[in-house]
Amino acid sequence: MAAFNINGQSTKETGKGGVFDFLYQQTGGQIMLGILALGLVCYCIWRFVEAFSKKDTDKKSKKYIKTFRYIFSAVAYGVLAYRVIKKLISGISSSSSDSGGNSTQQNVAQELLSKPFGQILVGIAAAILLGVGIYQIYYGYSEKYKKHVDKTVEKGRKIMLNSGKMGYIARGVVWLLLAWLFAKAAIDANASKAGDTAKAFSYLKDVEYGPYLLAAVGFGLICYGVFSFVRARYEKFA
Repeated sequence: MAAFNINGQSTKETGKGGVFDFLYQQTGGQIMLGILALGLVCYCIWRFVEAFSKKDTDKKSKKYIKTFRYIFSAVAYGVLAYRVIKKLISGISSSSSDSGGNSTQQNVAQELLSKPFGQILVGIAAAILLGVGIYQIYYGYSEKYKKHVDKTVEKGRKIMLNSGKMGYIARGVVWLLLAWLFAKAAIDANASKAGDTAKAFSYLKDVEYGPYLLAAVGFGLICYGVFSFVRARYEKFA
């Protein structure tokens, strides 16, 4: 919607706060946000269970990496659940309540820049984001996500194969955009150059053929959503 300004939507509304506002304003929006909050809390609990469950088949180093990744994911989605619940309780527009404030990414960049060798630290953060983005694109292009498809009943496999490739590549592009913003913050020693998805999508829209590129990324993220829904419905997790 932001790519072509449908219904007045712009890239300013493509951050998490803007998405929550959009859902809240729809018919039955409070119910949708309530379901979303419950789902995020459940996902957070599931990640903690995965982090501390026994993985006898894994090597020790791989086990520690997985545990750290699951704990990090649990905390991240726990924070997201808190934001949704806060939105439900307050009902205040996220865009108005956050006006004049910095995004989480900008706050992180600012905190890193305040430390000794701050520019190097922000550069390392950019490199990590870059690595995640490249891996996501590789994960989708090489179809490594097929390990989830193989655990899925036949009914959902075709949809997962088609949506997974586009979905993971789109996720990778988003991470690359965030990495670029962090790299600019490191080079210029300016935390305001870093930003969230809203700023990343705004940057993408401003390049040549930007609206079409942004729409393509948006379509890819929808595909990832479809992939996740089908996986949740049909994958055999046990």
